[in-house]
Amino acid sequence: MTDSPNNVASGEQPDVTATGAPGAGSGDAAGAPPRGDQPRGAQHHSFYEGGPGASSEPGGEDEFDHPSKGSEGDQPKGDESEGAALAEEDTMAASLLADLQRLQAEYVNYKKRVDRDRDVIRTTAVGSVVESLLPVLDDIHMARQAGDLSEGPFAAIADKIESILGRYGVERLGEAGQEFDPNVHEALMHIEADLPEGASGTTVVQVLQPGYRIGTRVLRPARVAVAEPYEPAQS
Repeated sequence: MTDSPNNVASGEQPDVTATGAPGAGSGDAAGAPPRGDQPRGAQHHSFYEGGPGASSEPGGEDEFDHPSKGSEGDQPKGDESEGAALAEEDTMAASLLADLQRLQAEYVNYKKRVDRDRDVIRTTAVGSVVESLLPVLDDIHMARQAGDLSEGPFAAIADKIESILGRYGVERLGEAGQEFDPNVHEALMHIEADLPEGASGTTVVQVLQPGYRIGTRVLRPARVAVAEPYEPAQS
């Protein structure tokens, strides 16, 4: 319904909207946004005043757009989720550390076993070679006792052989004057002989065949003649 000049003249006020814009339709409620059937170019506003908590700026957010901070929201659930994630990471780290420690222990044990087996193989190999050379070593020992290796080229060869065996850990056993030890000596005979001063037990007085040892392995005990200390008869 349009306003006529008669209505203006009679003192009636023109129809206005809640924002004070004249010319709005009579069916629009006060403060309502403009309808889509208004003619182009009509004056209108893109926002209207709301109740408490509404935004005072066009396109602004009010307190009804988001849940209040004090209500049940995502914060407690977020802390709970973060705590669970940290606990899971700690459990995984502890498991990985235990696996690493177990692997390290297994490696250390493996290395010790390999080193031990290597030493055993080396000792066995060298021992086999020395056992095959025992007749040659016995001849060298007898020739030295007879005085045939005091000088000359054969004496140099014998010294070189014994020096090479010494570099591989081969040790010769048995010397006159030592106390008899059944672990490294084999007594072939008992004889009467003068013992060194201070001897109180069975003593080696002659080496018949030297023995040989490599490491803790005795390839052959020394074959010796022994004597007992002299005990004067009691009157």
